[in-house]
Amino acid sequence: MRKSIFYSFAVMAALLIANPAFSKKANKLTSQEKKEGWVLLFNGKDFDGWRQYNGTAMPANWEIEDGAMKVFTGEGKEPGQGANGDIIFQKEKYKDFEFSIDWKAGKMANSGIFYYVRELPGKPIYYAAPEIQVLDNKDATDNKIDSHLAGSLYDMIAADPETVNPAGEWNTCVIKVKDGKVTVSMNGTEVVSYSHWTDEWDQLVENSKFKSFEGFQEGIAKDGFIGLQDHGYTVWFQNVKIREL
Repeated sequence: MRKSIFYSFAVMAALLIANPAFSKKANKLTSQEKKEGWVLLFNGKDFDGWRQYNGTAMPANWEIEDGAMKVFTGEGKEPGQGANGDIIFQKEKYKDFEFSIDWKAGKMANSGIFYYVRELPGKPIYYAAPEIQVLDNKDATDNKIDSHLAGSLYDMIAADPETVNPAGEWNTCVIKVKDGKVTVSMNGTEVVSYSHWTDEWDQLVENSKFKSFEGFQEGIAKDGFIGLQDHGYTVWFQNVKIREL
């Protein structure tokens, strides 16, 4: 009996260390987080505050499942074909902030977390917004380039894939932006850092696919919306929160 109890505690401790999201109470803020200025962007019950990018309502291929926001392949679409289901948190634009989100990839999943999104008619969500990649690193078709793996500044700076849990397990991504300086962490480990509006940033753009994007050539915004991508695969999001810095 003692061995069994000890084993159970050991397994629980291992899960807490390996996956920080496991230890959280879903979509709730602690008293300490509230004191630090964190606010929830998702209540676990509905899509209050969210809507389709360049739209007025939530896309049909999003639902709430077990307290998480779930995006899935749209009706009439094949896996990998988005259904115009990119979404933004519409209530506020953010400039200097710390943003935290838990995500879980389905098999072969591909998605993204955007910030500084500017909404322009006829332009996609990635027109001029930095993207932190969400991916099933093992089975996704877009896993051949290091800077396309989960946690990366997409097509610019590669993250360490060892920091990412596999499909079916939760990951915690934290994006901190202050005075143009950005750090990204995955599951408690910093994986990417860079600075906007610098020669370094211009070089990153020039060496990426975004060098031909009009929005990136114009320059990214100084603030903007938080956005999530519909790439035609199943992905879950929860514990979505932010604090202004």
